[in-house]
Amino acid sequence: MPTYVAFLRAINLGARRKFPKDAIRAATEAAGGTGVETYINTGNVRLTHPARSAAKVRRVLEEAYAAEAGFEVPTVVFTTAELAALTARGEELHAGHAGEVGNHYVTLFADPPTASAVEAAHALEHAGETVVVEGRAAYVLLAGDIHTSKALSSKQFNALGQGTARTVKVLRTVTAKWC
Repeated sequence: MPTYVAFLRAINLGARRKFPKDAIRAATEAAGGTGVETYINTGNVRLTHPARSAAKVRRVLEEAYAAEAGFEVPTVVFTTAELAALTARGEELHAGHAGEVGNHYVTLFADPPTASAVEAAHALEHAGETVVVEGRAAYVLLAGDIHTSKALSSKQFNALGQGTARTVKVLRTVTAKWC
């Protein structure tokens, strides 16, 4: 059976969107996942599943998560090979900006952004901020802080679509553990 890594969006933020790891594990198993593991309480899940596409796994997980949590849980799913490749690309970008980057975030998308949205995001020019969008990932390298980033709060970046962000460090750890 194929192995996948799922990234859940907007959970365990405040009192209303609580979705503990044990509940995530139970819902993932109810959706047909086996060998389920989680990493930290921000919605990083490894599973094997008989479905042969990440899109199909995403659909069954989102249904199971909504049923268990009582609210919608947007989910982004990658095969382990896809995750390893996008993490390697993140490491390459990070190394290419050594000394310039204080924070490196990767926004993961369920579907690739449109070509026009990618072009607009690449055209962003803010000092100390670099945006590279490839496939279903947007790499954002910041000299400063995520909370003061002009690129991340721009309409061009938001036009890429709804995604879920992780630091490159989290992706590095998850990839080392599961890929």
